[in-house]
Amino acid sequence: MTTQNCILIGAPVDCGKRRTGCLMGPDAYRTAGLVAALEDLGHSVEDRGNLSPNPFTAPSHPKLHAPAETIAWTEALAEAAAAALPDGLPIFLGGDHALSLGTVAGAMQHAATSGRPLFVLWLDAHSDFHTPDSTDSGNLHGTPLGYVTGRPGFEGFPVIENALPHENVAIIGLRSVDPQERDALQETRIQRVDMREIDENGIARPLGRFLDRVAAAGGMLHVSLDVDFLDPSVAPAVGTTVPGGATVREAHLVMEMLHDSGLMTSLDLVELNPFLDERGRTAQVMVDLAASALGRRVFDRPTRAY
Repeated sequence: MTTQNCILIGAPVDCGKRRTGCLMGPDAYRTAGLVAALEDLGHSVEDRGNLSPNPFTAPSHPKLHAPAETIAWTEALAEAAAAALPDGLPIFLGGDHALSLGTVAGAMQHAATSGRPLFVLWLDAHSDFHTPDSTDSGNLHGTPLGYVTGRPGFEGFPVIENALPHENVAIIGLRSVDPQERDALQETRIQRVDMREIDENGIARPLGRFLDRVAAAGGMLHVSLDVDFLDPSVAPAVGTTVPGGATVREAHLVMEMLHDSGLMTSLDLVELNPFLDERGRTAQVMVDLAASALGRRVFDRPTRAY
C-alpha cells in the first residue's frame, strides 16, 4: 500500500447554520483516534492544529446567518488548503459544511497551479447547491457547491476565477433537496445519485462511473463526507438528520473504492456535532470511514463496543 503524509487541519466552523456544536468536531475526531488509525496504516500524520477565521466584523444581515464570519472562514480555509496540498493529503476536520466553501476553493487553486482538473465527490443527504439569494433558511452550509460552480450572489466571498465544471461533480446519497435547488440542478450536468437509485442499482456502479471519469482526465479528487450521508440510526451526531441514509456497509464500500482508485487528494469530514452524539459513536464511525479511505480493509476493522 502506498503511504501518504496525512495533514490534519481542524476547522471548527460553526457559523454555517444556527444550531451550534460543530465547533467541537475537530477535537472529537482526534479523541476518537484518527491519528492512531492513520499511523497504524503506515501513513505519516502531521496535525496542523485548529484554524481560526481571518479577521472580520459581524454586521447583522436581514436574511443570511453570519455571512461575514463565513467569508472569513472561507478565506482562511482556501489559503490553508492551497498551502497543504503540495505537502500531502489534507484532511479537514469539521466543523459544518460551510467549511467546504474554502476547502474546495483552495483545492481548485492548487489544481489550477498543477495543471490538472479538480473533481469533487459530495457524499451528502443534501445537494448544498443554494446561493445566498435562493436559500430560505439563510444557512450558508447549504451553499458550497453553488459557490464553487460559479452560481451568482456570493458578493464579498473570494472570487472564483474558473468555476468548477458541472461534469466534474458527483453528489451521492441525496434524499433532501429543496425545490429551488432541484430546479437549478436539473439544468446542470452534475451527476446526482439519490437513495432510490442506490436502492435499485447499488452504490458501486454510479461511484465507479465517476471515478472512471476522474482517472481518464488525470484529475485530482476532493471528497467531502457529511455525517448525514449516513443513516441517523448509525450516525446520530448531526443537526440535519434525514432518515433513509447510507448504511455503514455502503459507506465503507465507497471509502474502499476511493482507496483502490488512488485518486483522492483531499478530504473533508463535516457536520459532526459531538453535543448530539451517543458515547462518541458517530465520531468513531467517521474515523473508521477515513481509515477505509486510506487503506484499511474489511478484515482489518476493529470490533466496537459502544
